[in-house]
Amino acid sequence: MVDLDSEVPPLPPRYRFRDLLLGDQGWQSDDRVQVEFYMNENTFKERLKLFFIKNQRSSLRIRLFNFSLKLLSCFLYIIRVLLDDPTQGFGWSPIIWVNRSLPLWGLQVSVALISLFETLLLSYLSYKGNIWEQILRIPFLLEIINAVPFIITIFWPVLRNLFIPVFLNCWLAKHALENMINDLHRAIQRTQSAMFNQVLILISTLLCLIFTCICGIQHLERAGNRLTLFDSLYFCIVTFSTVGFGDVTPKIWPSKLLVVIMICVALVVLPIQFEQLAYLWMERQKSGGNYSRHRAQTEKHVVLCVSSLKIDLLMDFLNEFYAHPRLQDYYVVILCPTEMDAQVRRVLQIPMWSQRVIYLQGSALKDQDLLRAKMDDAEACFILSSRCEVDRTAADHQTILRAWAVKDFAPNCPLYVQILKPENKFHIKFADHVVCEEEFKYAMLALNCICPATSTLITLLVHTSRGQESQQSSEQWQKMYGRCSGNEVYHINLEESTFFAEYEGKSFTYASFHAHKKFGVCLIGVRKEDNKNILLNPGPRYIMSSTDTCFYINITKEENSAFKKHEKLRKNHESKLSYHGASRLPVHSIIASMGTVAIDLQDTGCRTSRGPTLALPSEGAKEGRRPSIAPVLEVADSSSLQTCDLLSDQSEDETTPSDDEVSSGLEYAKGYPPYSPYIGSSPTFCHLLHEKVPFCCLRLDKGCQHNYYEDAKAYGFKNKLIIVAAETAGNGLYNFIVPLRAYYRPKKELNPIVLLLDNPLDDLLRCGVTFAANMVVVDKESTMSAEEDYMADAKTIVNVQTLFRLFSSLSIITELTHPANMRFMQFRAKDCYSLALSKLEKKEREKGSNLAFMFRLPFAAGRVFSISMLDTLLYQSFVKDYMISITRLLLGLDTTPGSGFLCSMKITEEDLWIRTYARLYQKLCSSTGDIPIGVYRTESQKLTTSESQISINVEEWEDTKDTKEQISYRSNHRNSTSSDQSDHPLLRRKSMQWARRLSRRVPRHSGKTAEKINQQRMNLYRRSERQELAELVKNRMKHLGLSPAGYDEMNDQQSTLSYILINPSPDTRLELNDIVYLIRPDPLAYVPNTAPSRKDSFCNTVGQDTREETQL
Repeated sequence: MVDLDSEVPPLPPRYRFRDLLLGDQGWQSDDRVQVEFYMNENTFKERLKLFFIKNQRSSLRIRLFNFSLKLLSCFLYIIRVLLDDPTQGFGWSPIIWVNRSLPLWGLQVSVALISLFETLLLSYLSYKGNIWEQILRIPFLLEIINAVPFIITIFWPVLRNLFIPVFLNCWLAKHALENMINDLHRAIQRTQSAMFNQVLILISTLLCLIFTCICGIQHLERAGNRLTLFDSLYFCIVTFSTVGFGDVTPKIWPSKLLVVIMICVALVVLPIQFEQLAYLWMERQKSGGNYSRHRAQTEKHVVLCVSSLKIDLLMDFLNEFYAHPRLQDYYVVILCPTEMDAQVRRVLQIPMWSQRVIYLQGSALKDQDLLRAKMDDAEACFILSSRCEVDRTAADHQTILRAWAVKDFAPNCPLYVQILKPENKFHIKFADHVVCEEEFKYAMLALNCICPATSTLITLLVHTSRGQESQQSSEQWQKMYGRCSGNEVYHINLEESTFFAEYEGKSFTYASFHAHKKFGVCLIGVRKEDNKNILLNPGPRYIMSSTDTCFYINITKEENSAFKKHEKLRKNHESKLSYHGASRLPVHSIIASMGTVAIDLQDTGCRTSRGPTLALPSEGAKEGRRPSIAPVLEVADSSSLQTCDLLSDQSEDETTPSDDEVSSGLEYAKGYPPYSPYIGSSPTFCHLLHEKVPFCCLRLDKGCQHNYYEDAKAYGFKNKLIIVAAETAGNGLYNFIVPLRAYYRPKKELNPIVLLLDNPLDDLLRCGVTFAANMVVVDKESTMSAEEDYMADAKTIVNVQTLFRLFSSLSIITELTHPANMRFMQFRAKDCYSLALSKLEKKEREKGSNLAFMFRLPFAAGRVFSISMLDTLLYQSFVKDYMISITRLLLGLDTTPGSGFLCSMKITEEDLWIRTYARLYQKLCSSTGDIPIGVYRTESQKLTTSESQISINVEEWEDTKDTKEQISYRSNHRNSTSSDQSDHPLLRRKSMQWARRLSRRVPRHSGKTAEKINQQRMNLYRRSERQELAELVKNRMKHLGLSPAGYDEMNDQQSTLSYILINPSPDTRLELNDIVYLIRPDPLAYVPNTAPSRKDSFCNTVGQDTREETQL
């Protein structure tokens, strides 16, 4: 083998160091060739072309110099005219010869030489093989006419006073100006505005026409009227404006011919320019033009990016965004790829919006459009998804691309993104705030089943309101409900707060209770200075620090409040806190003004015996519980951390399974779900089965090898069902199941969940609709994209109406696309009470309320909600960056160690001894550390007898029959009552007997009595129709082999109404069956290390308060 080391000796070290410093020069002696590129640009012509034409900045300087030369030549012409004397010539000689002084001639010759040289040079550089194309250009010919005669006068001095039409250089100046503007836009790399260019061309064309006519008429009239420049200007303006006074007119025919030519040119050129300008103006109105760079630097603005802009979305955004006082000076720039529709155009023409809202037609994926919207200077960018698309995944993909494009163009611009499906959320984790529609939707639907009207509670909290809705109403519940709806979540640093500063070093529950007692505010959470996580009700062991950020619920924020304490409060205490009925809310001592609320501090001293005092329980009630309430300690100890004993004295040991669990074979363990349905889902500690159920056993209506059950009744569930009627089993259902299986819910209260992908009557009966606790109807995605926007909910509304008529006792929770369609839920065409609420809604909308729909009974009761109402959550996060986090904690979408959760408890007869909301607050804080935030109240509709008979207790589903049909019905009904009376319920039987008694007593009725009898008989007719529906359902159940025993056809709940009181007054009286919303501390946060288990109480919405030992 050849030794390579011996053949190639190594270089000496000195040469290696030299090569390192100087580089290898050995390439000069070998056969390698150095290649130079772009040699064609090194020629003299190419270098000139680069300087005069290609280079943007040098070309701009050349064109600016050329423009200045043309203006200078026109200025020198005007000086020559002013210095000339037209009276020296005779006949036509003044037209041909002029008086030009020697200095003036020298200047004009110099300008002509430079202009001609520049024109020839540019023509040479622009030459592309066709010489005639360069020569016959209008600018070249004008340059030759204006420059060559001056150069000839250098060699022929006799022609020095020859007239040369130098004023035609104005057209060359116009041409240079247009080229200069183009180069200017290229040099500064800004998008050129077609509207600006067109306006510039129009103005310059008009000025050139007038200047040419002025100079031409003045020169030609040297042989006639000898007009001055001012007289010629006066004549041209009068002529072009079509006024024509006639005091100044041309005398000789050349000037008359020039006027005719100029008028013809103006009639041809100007209309063309105006037409192009009008076209560009119309196009700009459609596209929206640009947002001014100067305005972007001096004013604040936000950008709203949407796929298609609907009037409802626009008004919701504008009303919520501008509801905050500090946002009044902001501009809103809307960037939308579609053309503005007629409704949006009309709204944006309203003066209130036209000065603050700018519509730009463009795409967020184009940098030019983002530049038009000045995205890099925007305070925030809101990107909303189109929920009306047929393919919601495709809508999310468009939203993701918009978010990426904005982040790439303006990395420092805060992003507020709305996404539809949770599996797409991880693509936009970089956004500052993200709201996933399906996450929030399913979580609210789930909590509605265990905490009634959670959707209404969250909706009211995230809407901006002053609490002034329906304050002039005659009904007390509307005043209470409207006033409490003004409560929102606010924040403040503890050391800067008047509400909470005095509670530094004290426990959280102590601060919450006493702040509510003294100021009427509800402290719900805190955030430490060194931690970004918000803790809802961290419990009695949390000690308040001066650097903590406090989150509280109140009518207005503390900064907009003034505090007054009057000595005469005690004197008037009794009158201010007096009650007018069991359900009347006392008058708050809060004076609302424009943006400021003055709060009178309530007297916390001992009350006199003359004032309203808490009545002690009777002797029988004292046996089971103590009548007094323990005080809330400033600093909690172990003895104060006891379980809630409000509702039940029974405790259950969780470690030993009950007989029901053993018989059903269900054994639960607490842990985290082993699989995540999508990336970005928050892990939640919940109840899990020890063993995974086979997939074949999940089909309820079909048996398998493991069981032979084919309906819900056969499973023998101990708890009532929760039925979810959805179109598909999407990943969002994970957020519906997890709150219902949360670790803090007792095992015995876990409801079976049935997913119903289609809802014909047979499937409804098989899945146990007759004994279901709740039925949740999710809006169908396939119907969201209807031709008429508001028809997207048609299928859902009709299906729910059918369920309501067939199963009137069923609790149905419905999700709709449009909030305006809530008025069709449980619709009655002739219900007087519903009509009155409709009029109230219209009045509130006319007053500018953002919550005009809040008084609709289904919404107030939490039976219906629209996910579009949560759009305001994203808008509010611009001012309150914590709102999304707090909402997710309340709904159970996020779990933070040490943070509490939302639950509810029911007030029973045994709890009425507490009597007031303040005493309940104290009882909860002193026992379990729970923080109440509101009350869900149900009461009967108090109407007159005629109204109750006509409107409420009877469902009027059909139009009133004519008189003949009523008479025939009465005769037939009298003959049939005796035969089928045994089949009727007691209420119907009593009503028939009462009607027959009336008919026997009064043979000839008056008008009002006859009307009452007719209405009563129509009621009986309609109840017989209900009976027919009941027979239909029972017969179908018998056909399917199901027992009809659980079907209750006459349970009608429509005589009651329900509503929410958020953070009511401390003096609000508790009523029977009130459901109190609680934020309960985390059971896992404060567990003693020595004890393996601890007791905690869990309250549900049906009044069963049980306690369990949590094994840790």
